[in-house]
Amino acid sequence: MNTIVEILVLIVVGFIAGSINTLAGGGSLLTLPILIFLGLPPTIANGTNRIAIIAQNIFTTAGFKSKGVITFPFSIYVAISALFGSILGAQIALDIKGETFNKILAIIMVVVVCYMVFNSKVKLSSTIERTSGKHLWFSIFLFFFVGVYGGFIQAGVGFIMLLILSSVNNFSLVKSNAIKVTVALIYTIAAVAVFAYNDKINWQMGLTLSIGNALGGWFVSRWSVKKGDGLVKKFLIVIVVIMAIKLWFF
Repeated sequence: MNTIVEILVLIVVGFIAGSINTLAGGGSLLTLPILIFLGLPPTIANGTNRIAIIAQNIFTTAGFKSKGVITFPFSIYVAISALFGSILGAQIALDIKGETFNKILAIIMVVVVCYMVFNSKVKLSSTIERTSGKHLWFSIFLFFFVGVYGGFIQAGVGFIMLLILSSVNNFSLVKSNAIKVTVALIYTIAAVAVFAYNDKINWQMGLTLSIGNALGGWFVSRWSVKKGDGLVKKFLIVIVVIMAIKLWFF
C-alpha cells in the first residue's frame, strides 16, 4: 500500500476508533484488524495499538476535564489496581490467542445492553454515587481483572468498565466514560512497557494511528458532555450489539 494512503487510513480509522472508545468502547476491534491488514503480525498489532490508546486517553481525559468532569481520586484508586492486572495480562498476550476471550466478551457486552435497557428507570435515592467503603474496595478488586483483560487484548474493555462503574458505583454514563479513559491511560502505560521490552511495537504505525485516536477522543469527549447520558446510552447500545455479533460469529 502507498505510504501516503497508509497514513491516511491509519489517521481516519484512528479517529473513528477514538470516537467509539470515548462514547462506549470496542474501537480496538476496528484498529487491530486494520493493523494486521497493513502487514503487522497479530502480537505486534496488539502492542502497536496501545500507543494510540495512550494518546487517545491523554486527550480524552483533558477533554472531559475541560468540561468540568472530574473523576479524582476515585479513578486513581481503581487505575492502580488495573495497572497491576495489565502487567499480567500483557505477559499472557505475548503467547496466548484471544478467541475464547472474544466469546466471553460478547456475552459481557450483551449483559451491558440488558443492564442499560432494564435499568433505565431508577429511583433518585439509588443514583447517589457510591465511592467509598465496600463499593470502593469491590471496584478496586474488579478493576484488577479489568487490567488483566485490558493488558491481554484491550478490545472492548471499555464495556466491562462501564458495567462495573454504573452498577457497582452508580456513576452516570458520562462520568463512567471519564473514569474509564483515565483508568485505561494508566494501565496501558504498563502494558506498553511489557510489549516494548519484548520488541512487539511498530512505533511508526502506532504514532500515526495515535493522531486519529487523539483527535477522536478530544472532540467526542467534549461533545458527549454536552449531549448527556441519553445520547451516550443510545450509541452504547448500538455499538455493543454490533461488536457482540462480530465477536461471536466472525
